[in-house]
Amino acid sequence: MNQTEKNKENKTKKNKNKENKNKIKNLSNSSDFLKNSYTIYVCGVGGQGIIKTSTILAEAGMKEGHNVVTSEIHGMSQRGGVVSTEVKIGDYKSSIIENNNANMILSFEPIETIRGLDKGNKNTKLIFNTTPLIPPNINSQEKDYPKVDTVTNILKRNYPNSYPIDGNKLAIESGNILSLNMVLLGATIASDGFPLSRETVIEVMKENLNEKFHEMNLKAINLGYNAMQKQKKA
Repeated sequence: MNQTEKNKENKTKKNKNKENKNKIKNLSNSSDFLKNSYTIYVCGVGGQGIIKTSTILAEAGMKEGHNVVTSEIHGMSQRGGVVSTEVKIGDYKSSIIENNNANMILSFEPIETIRGLDKGNKNTKLIFNTTPLIPPNINSQEKDYPKVDTVTNILKRNYPNSYPIDGNKLAIESGNILSLNMVLLGATIASDGFPLSRETVIEVMKENLNEKFHEMNLKAINLGYNAMQKQKKA
């Protein structure tokens, strides 16, 4: 190969590398990139509707054409045991969210938020219910449950994207305390960068839950959505 051919080959390689870098840059700046890679760690205790919430999120992701993988970890969920699920929207093979990689931690119980912090990082959005549900092991051993205000202040001080939601109060306002998960679902879809549309999530909610509760659940979703919007403006 003569010098002219070598120069031509090197120029072609440089152009190709530049083209690839531009593709990566354009992809990372596009909404499609966000939509194709989003992870949510959902945690709380049994009976709070955590698994149903994750199911709705996963099915909404699939309805919008994304690959979705999920996992569940739960102990004595019928007795208030710890429950966590992981929802990964995008081209993932593993269903486990590696530590420091969650885009969002959605917690139904204040202390469970702290337990799940290993999954997040400083940029992770923390959406958490501020009403405690004290686990049986704390009651049985006469341990002290930390003050919720203390937990909230610590989280907000160390994680700038922390959003405490009085989920139980809003659920009661919607008509039933059991709609807590719908309140937190509403807060989730109102968060910046969340990749799924409000309309799709509501559609999937209606497909998964009894029709006679649709009005109440929709009210709960809207209450959570509005509560999140207010916090973002504050």
